Amino acid sequence: MTSFRLLPLSLALGAALCAPAQAQSLTELLESARTYDTAWQSARLQLDASARRADQARAGLLPSAGLSAGVSRANTDVSRPPIERTATTQTLGVNASQPLYRPANRINLEQAQRGVDVAQAQLDAASQDLLVRVSQAYFDVLAAQDTLTFVQAQKAAVSEQLASAKRNFEVGTSTVTDSREAQARYDLVIAQEIAAENDLRVKKLALDQLVGITGTQPKPLALPLQLPPVQPDNVITWVDTARELQPGVRQAAIALDIARLETKKAETGHLPTVDLQAGYNIQRNPTGTITAPGINSRTNNASLGVAFNLPLFAGFSVQNRVKETLALEEKASADLETTRRNVAQATRAAFFGVQSGQGQVQALQAAEASSQSALDANKLGYQVGVRINIDVLNAQSQLFQTKRDLAQARYNVLLGTLKLRQAAGTLTIEDVQAINALLTP
Repeated sequence: MTSFRLLPLSLALGAALCAPAQAQSLTELLESARTYDTAWQSARLQLDASARRADQARAGLLPSAGLSAGVSRANTDVSRPPIERTATTQTLGVNASQPLYRPANRINLEQAQRGVDVAQAQLDAASQDLLVRVSQAYFDVLAAQDTLTFVQAQKAAVSEQLASAKRNFEVGTSTVTDSREAQARYDLVIAQEIAAENDLRVKKLALDQLVGITGTQPKPLALPLQLPPVQPDNVITWVDTARELQPGVRQAAIALDIARLETKKAETGHLPTVDLQAGYNIQRNPTGTITAPGINSRTNNASLGVAFNLPLFAGFSVQNRVKETLALEEKASADLETTRRNVAQATRAAFFGVQSGQGQVQALQAAEASSQSALDANKLGYQVGVRINIDVLNAQSQLFQTKRDLAQARYNVLLGTLKLRQAAGTLTIEDVQAINALLTP
């Protein structure tokens, strides 16, 4: 009799946990999200823009050339003696300049190149964030599906218990209290089923919006599941890695480098600049000049020289600019230290969260076996009359609650592993692929 009563639960769990025919894996949905997610695309385009900005800064060290041309007409009218003369001037020239010594321009290039590094760190952060967001949405759907599955299985078990209580009441072996308790628990499970269905619908819509696919069907985890251990199993190693590789730390460190370069650039305000200049200009007067009318003349002028410019005094602006950049440099250093402390704390929290989650999974696995044994014992006791209906209902509720908590704990450990690597700045697609291998084929 006991095995017969457990049959609806086994069927319900088996049907709900089977992967749909068109189910998508985590890596498949991640690939779709990479081409659809606007936050990741924005970071990638920012990297492209920073690279072009560095090319612009390089122009300050390269030669520049320009072509100029013009036509002017001058009219002179003298009253005494009455003279009126008109002259046309045509000019054409090519001028070029090559910076020889401009330290500020070279520093501008270094800053622009460091700006590319900042954009790369931002793209790395966006890539890791996308991996976590897709994985979070993926497992949210699986958790919602599990909840609905367990609620439906509990409804089937409570429905059977309700029918048994009614039969026993009809034959006079139990009181009406058993039927009413079972009915109340059945009505409660119906309400839980409605809430679970709505939660699953919302979670699926969130995943659809993230990956740009309608009607996503994530593949469930393959059970039994052996959760991968955290490697290395040392929080200090994780913290040291995070303080160097985490994208936020890298951005703050680069910002400090840029601030130091800004100080050097401000100090160049006292230094001279040297440019190599060359030009070739042609001036033609087809109707002559004002002083020599009627004479068609042409002048060719070629020049080559070095231009030297030395600032002498600028109202103390250079000195005050240096003081400003030194203060900003100290601020960037303080910001870097703040970022490192925050990242270290987040990494510790993520590491211990994964360790705690693994312990919870082991405890809940033992609790699941104990709850199943308790349910079997209460059912047997109810049949022989030493247990009442509410004992069986409570044991059923505890078992399904434990199953749901165990499923959620597994997802939390897997997500926690990804978030730990994100906190350390080492999260890659290979880490997600390792979790994807734990899904049903």
